[in-house]
Amino acid sequence: MADLMKDSLNLVAVEKMAASLKVVWAQFDVDGFVTASMDGLEELELKARILHLIAALHQHLPNDFIEAADILMAAGEKWQKVDENGGFSVFAIWPLIDYVGVYGLDEPEKALDALEVLTPLFSAEFAIRPFINQHFELTYQRLNQWARHENEHVRRLVSEGMRPRLPWGLQLKQFIKDPAAVVKLLELLKDDEAEYVRRSVANNLNDISKNHPELVVSICKKWLKNAPKLKHKNRNWIARHATRGLVKQGYPPVFSLLDYSENLDVELRDLSLEKAHIKMGEALKFNFTLTANKSQKFVLDFAIHFMKANGRLAAKTFKLKNITMKNGEKISIEKQQWFRPITTRKYHSGAHKLEILLNGKTFAEIHFLLEV
Repeated sequence: MADLMKDSLNLVAVEKMAASLKVVWAQFDVDGFVTASMDGLEELELKARILHLIAALHQHLPNDFIEAADILMAAGEKWQKVDENGGFSVFAIWPLIDYVGVYGLDEPEKALDALEVLTPLFSAEFAIRPFINQHFELTYQRLNQWARHENEHVRRLVSEGMRPRLPWGLQLKQFIKDPAAVVKLLELLKDDEAEYVRRSVANNLNDISKNHPELVVSICKKWLKNAPKLKHKNRNWIARHATRGLVKQGYPPVFSLLDYSENLDVELRDLSLEKAHIKMGEALKFNFTLTANKSQKFVLDFAIHFMKANGRLAAKTFKLKNITMKNGEKISIEKQQWFRPITTRKYHSGAHKLEILLNGKTFAEIHFLLEV
């Protein structure tokens, strides 16, 4: 995805930015901006491209941020979010939004006005984070107001912008340590009418659970206990999505929260591999049986312990299914996991391990060899 987004910040995107700015500010030097933007752009990765384009914008927008922000907001209001050709053209506005986070810190009121206008076009979740760190009281006050905003994209920014561990974003270490201020905002958004917003709430809680698992379980229990009938389904979805990391970790209190059995009585037998030696491009095929000694409900996952460059193993957990079994019931499970080149993992030849997990606890494991 990062490569796809990187490639979308190309000449077409630069020309779109230039044309949009020219429409609202006749003095904008289109040719100069395009030349400065394309100088060395293709050699850069995603984040470096964004910073490069922000620098080019700064060269060609007014030095006065108030004036520059008015131009950006005017361009945003006229921006066509989806081109006729579709694709990733929406990413063209990303540098305009992050420009605010770089050059608007001395004018936070105006900068937050700009982010409110621009975030419906492409989320300002990265651009707002410097304001949270450097102008917290002002920004937090605005976030409280935005939690009731008519636009769902602005409401989502309240949660997504305050995520302590936003992927690709600046970590908000103060909220990793104490997420109380974040939780207050999530309380305002937990019953939002937009799934887009509720998903962000769940992702935010999942971030928090990495350092405060007991707090997240407590919040979810409270929300479910106090949920009006019409809100219970959505809150239950939030709870399940917010605690997905805790389920994978096998954190005991989470299973009762999600109505899974706490004390399992299941026999896992006959874990076997079709091949114990596989090559890149092949699948690891495995099967086993489960026999229930009582009626119970549980989460069935598996983990692959991948060989790292230093010779150590590192586990990655994968979802299998949620299972409800009756007393005496026996079921057979078959699964395959492909080993194909991906950008997020480097494979190494050697001994690997397959682990079968029920409610996050190891019930069986078996080793296999991967040849890269």
